[in-house]
Amino acid sequence: MNKSIEISNLWELNPIWSVLTESEREWLSERVNVIQLAKNTIIHSEGDKAEHMWTLATGKVRIYKEGVGQRAQIIRLLKAQDLFGFRAVIAGDTYTSYASAFEPCKIFQVEATDFMYLLRKNNRFCFEVMTALARDLAVSEVQTVNLTQKHIRGRLAEALLTIRRNYGLDEDGVTLALRISREDLANMSNMTTSNAIRTLSQFAQEDLIAVDGRHIRILDEDALKKVSRIG
Repeated sequence: MNKSIEISNLWELNPIWSVLTESEREWLSERVNVIQLAKNTIIHSEGDKAEHMWTLATGKVRIYKEGVGQRAQIIRLLKAQDLFGFRAVIAGDTYTSYASAFEPCKIFQVEATDFMYLLRKNNRFCFEVMTALARDLAVSEVQTVNLTQKHIRGRLAEALLTIRRNYGLDEDGVTLALRISREDLANMSNMTTSNAIRTLSQFAQEDLIAVDGRHIRILDEDALKKVSRIG
């Protein structure tokens, strides 16, 4: 696809870009990069200097930190339109986590200096970025509570519900649209892979879900929400 046609899609992806003026769009179009990434490609690493921010156009991206024994803790799973890397750019800091392609994806990459130029120049753009930061903070606060105060069952139930909210369901109306490995599901839930497998089996025995490989069907969403709430 012609680069100019691809970049025209950026303006509708996220509210922060929709408020740019025509001249600002023309200016940014000359600078933004459109990047295709293969599955598991590292986009940035923890400790890297924040030189870019990104908008996910297609595919999925995982944001994670490495803990003891290089065990990954997935912080967020991003969907098309989501922004990432911009907090570190604004702070003039290094990235505090890793980002990698969960599946083949396309992203729009903006230089840190260009992003900061727009932030200073356009008040509406600045406001939309502040709103995005506030939303991310709210998600982080909820995630902290989920991972530190809930028991294993509650954490896994919340992980499944998060996937449901972020990515939706297949056409059958029950199968999660994200195919996720047991290891990644465990990393989302702050537990070992064996515990994730065991808890998934318990949920299946209780008819909360049905599992077929990486295909997970939600059979009783209300009951799963209850497990998450009391877990």
